[in-house]
Amino acid sequence: MNMDVQHLSKEGDPHTAQAIIDGTSAQVESFLQDIAPDYVSFSDGSFTVNQGSASIMIVVRQFTRTEAMVECIANVVSGAEMSDKLLTYLLRKNSELHFGAFGLLFDKTICFSYSLPSSQVNRYSLETALHAVAVISDYYDDEIVAMSGGQRAADVKEIEE
Repeated sequence: MNMDVQHLSKEGDPHTAQAIIDGTSAQVESFLQDIAPDYVSFSDGSFTVNQGSASIMIVVRQFTRTEAMVECIANVVSGAEMSDKLLTYLLRKNSELHFGAFGLLFDKTICFSYSLPSSQVNRYSLETALHAVAVISDYYDDEIVAMSGGQRAADVKEIEE
Protein backbone atom coordinates (compact mmCIF):
# COMPACT_ATOMS: atom_id res chain seq x y z
CA MET A 1 0.00 0.00 0.00
CA ASN A 2 1.35 3.44 -0.87
CA MET A 3 0.11 4.99 2.37
CA ASP A 4 0.80 2.99 5.52
CA VAL A 5 -2.51 3.25 7.38
CA GLN A 6 -1.32 0.77 10.00
CA HIS A 7 0.77 3.43 11.71
CA LEU A 8 -2.20 5.76 12.25
CA SER A 9 -2.91 4.50 15.76
CA LYS A 10 -1.66 2.01 18.34
CA GLU A 11 -3.05 -1.46 18.97
CA GLY A 12 -5.78 -1.27 21.59
CA ASP A 13 -6.73 2.30 20.66
CA PRO A 14 -10.50 2.38 20.04
CA HIS A 15 -9.93 4.57 16.98
CA THR A 16 -7.69 2.05 15.21
CA ALA A 17 -10.46 0.47 13.13
CA GLN A 18 -11.90 3.79 12.01
CA ALA A 19 -8.46 5.23 11.25
CA ILE A 20 -7.65 2.24 9.04
CA ILE A 21 -11.01 2.44 7.28
CA ASP A 22 -10.71 6.21 6.76
CA GLY A 23 -7.14 5.98 5.49
CA THR A 24 -8.00 3.14 3.11
CA SER A 25 -11.12 4.96 1.85
CA ALA A 26 -9.05 8.07 1.14
CA GLN A 27 -6.52 6.02 -0.75
CA VAL A 28 -9.23 4.23 -2.77
CA GLU A 29 -10.78 7.58 -3.64
CA SER A 30 -7.45 8.94 -4.86
CA PHE A 31 -7.11 5.92 -7.18
CA LEU A 32 -10.70 6.28 -8.39
CA GLN A 33 -10.00 9.85 -9.48
CA ASP A 34 -7.70 8.39 -12.16
CA ILE A 35 -9.41 5.03 -12.82
CA ALA A 36 -13.06 6.12 -12.92
CA PRO A 37 -13.42 9.90 -12.62
CA ASP A 38 -17.24 9.63 -12.75
CA TYR A 39 -17.33 7.60 -9.51
CA VAL A 40 -19.90 8.51 -6.86
CA SER A 41 -18.74 8.94 -3.27
CA PHE A 42 -21.06 8.38 -0.30
CA SER A 43 -20.72 9.91 3.16
CA ASP A 44 -20.02 6.51 4.71
CA GLY A 45 -16.77 6.11 2.74
CA SER A 46 -18.21 3.82 0.07
CA PHE A 47 -18.23 4.47 -3.66
CA THR A 48 -20.03 3.41 -6.81
CA VAL A 49 -18.37 2.98 -10.20
CA ASN A 50 -20.13 2.19 -13.48
CA GLN A 51 -18.23 0.04 -15.95
CA GLY A 52 -20.15 -1.13 -18.98
CA SER A 53 -23.51 -2.44 -17.80
CA ALA A 54 -22.18 -3.15 -14.29
CA SER A 55 -22.58 -0.86 -11.33
CA ILE A 56 -19.93 -1.73 -8.76
CA MET A 57 -20.12 -0.74 -5.11
CA ILE A 58 -16.79 -0.32 -3.35
CA VAL A 59 -16.92 -0.72 0.41
CA VAL A 60 -14.07 -0.62 2.93
CA ARG A 61 -14.65 -2.86 5.95
CA GLN A 62 -12.52 -3.75 8.94
CA PHE A 63 -10.93 -7.20 8.70
CA THR A 64 -8.42 -7.46 11.55
CA ARG A 65 -7.06 -4.96 14.06
CA THR A 66 -4.52 -3.76 11.50
CA GLU A 67 -6.14 -4.58 8.17
CA ALA A 68 -9.24 -3.55 6.25
CA MET A 69 -10.72 -5.15 3.15
CA VAL A 70 -11.72 -3.27 0.02
CA GLU A 71 -14.77 -5.07 -1.36
CA CYS A 72 -15.89 -4.59 -4.97
CA ILE A 73 -19.47 -5.86 -5.30
CA ALA A 74 -21.81 -5.91 -8.30
CA ASN A 75 -25.41 -7.03 -8.32
CA VAL A 76 -25.78 -9.49 -11.19
CA VAL A 77 -29.35 -10.85 -11.29
CA SER A 78 -32.41 -10.36 -9.10
CA GLY A 79 -35.53 -12.47 -9.06
CA ALA A 80 -33.95 -15.65 -10.44
CA GLU A 81 -35.50 -18.96 -9.45
CA MET A 82 -33.23 -20.40 -6.74
CA SER A 83 -33.01 -23.98 -7.99
CA ASP A 84 -30.43 -26.63 -7.17
CA LYS A 85 -29.28 -26.36 -10.79
CA LEU A 86 -28.58 -22.62 -10.46
CA LEU A 87 -26.89 -22.88 -7.08
CA THR A 88 -24.70 -25.77 -8.27
CA TYR A 89 -23.80 -23.73 -11.36
CA LEU A 90 -22.78 -20.73 -9.25
CA LEU A 91 -20.70 -22.85 -6.88
CA ARG A 92 -18.92 -24.52 -9.80
CA LYS A 93 -18.20 -21.13 -11.34
CA ASN A 94 -16.76 -19.99 -7.99
CA SER A 95 -14.25 -22.84 -8.19
CA GLU A 96 -13.34 -22.00 -11.81
CA LEU A 97 -12.97 -18.23 -11.63
CA HIS A 98 -9.52 -16.86 -10.86
CA PHE A 99 -10.70 -14.38 -8.29
CA GLY A 100 -13.96 -13.26 -6.80
CA ALA A 101 -17.10 -15.25 -6.12
CA PHE A 102 -20.82 -15.28 -6.64
CA GLY A 103 -23.02 -14.85 -3.60
CA LEU A 104 -26.59 -14.16 -2.53
CA LEU A 105 -27.76 -10.99 -0.84
CA PHE A 106 -30.51 -10.99 1.79
CA ASP A 107 -33.21 -10.65 -0.91
CA LYS A 108 -31.68 -13.47 -3.01
CA THR A 109 -30.13 -11.07 -5.50
CA ILE A 110 -27.12 -12.80 -7.06
CA CYS A 111 -24.01 -10.69 -6.71
CA PHE A 112 -20.37 -11.06 -7.66
CA SER A 113 -17.68 -9.72 -5.37
CA TYR A 114 -13.94 -9.55 -5.06
CA SER A 115 -12.03 -8.32 -2.00
CA LEU A 116 -8.55 -6.88 -1.64
CA PRO A 117 -6.65 -6.47 1.65
CA SER A 118 -5.95 -2.81 2.30
CA SER A 119 -2.22 -3.45 2.59
CA GLN A 120 -2.22 -4.70 -1.02
CA VAL A 121 -4.38 -2.01 -2.61
CA ASN A 122 -2.70 0.06 -5.24
CA ARG A 123 -4.00 1.70 -8.39
CA TYR A 124 -3.33 -1.36 -10.53
CA SER A 125 -4.90 -3.91 -8.16
CA LEU A 126 -8.03 -1.79 -7.72
CA GLU A 127 -8.37 -1.20 -11.46
CA THR A 128 -7.92 -4.93 -12.12
CA ALA A 129 -10.51 -5.85 -9.49
CA LEU A 130 -13.06 -3.38 -10.87
CA HIS A 131 -12.51 -4.58 -14.42
CA ALA A 132 -12.80 -8.25 -13.44
CA VAL A 133 -15.99 -7.70 -11.43
CA ALA A 134 -17.52 -5.74 -14.32
CA VAL A 135 -16.58 -8.24 -17.02
CA ILE A 136 -17.65 -11.30 -15.03
CA SER A 137 -20.94 -9.69 -13.95
CA ASP A 138 -21.71 -8.58 -17.48
CA TYR A 139 -20.98 -12.01 -18.95
CA TYR A 140 -22.72 -14.21 -16.40
CA ASP A 141 -25.88 -12.11 -16.02
CA ASP A 142 -27.12 -13.33 -19.41
CA GLU A 143 -26.18 -16.95 -18.58
CA ILE A 144 -28.02 -16.83 -15.26
CA VAL A 145 -31.16 -15.19 -16.68
CA ALA A 146 -31.28 -17.77 -19.50
CA MET A 147 -31.00 -20.58 -16.94
CA SER A 148 -33.23 -19.33 -14.12
CA GLY A 149 -35.04 -16.16 -15.14
CA GLY A 150 -34.91 -12.92 -13.23
CA GLN A 151 -33.59 -9.55 -14.28
CA ARG A 152 -30.07 -8.43 -14.95
CA ALA A 153 -28.94 -5.60 -12.69
CA ALA A 154 -28.61 -3.38 -15.79
CA ASP A 155 -32.29 -4.00 -16.62
CA VAL A 156 -33.41 -3.21 -13.07
CA LYS A 157 -31.35 -0.02 -13.14
CA GLU A 158 -32.99 1.09 -16.41
CA ILE A 159 -36.48 0.58 -14.93
CA GLU A 160 -35.60 2.65 -11.87
CA GLU A 161 -34.32 5.55 -13.99
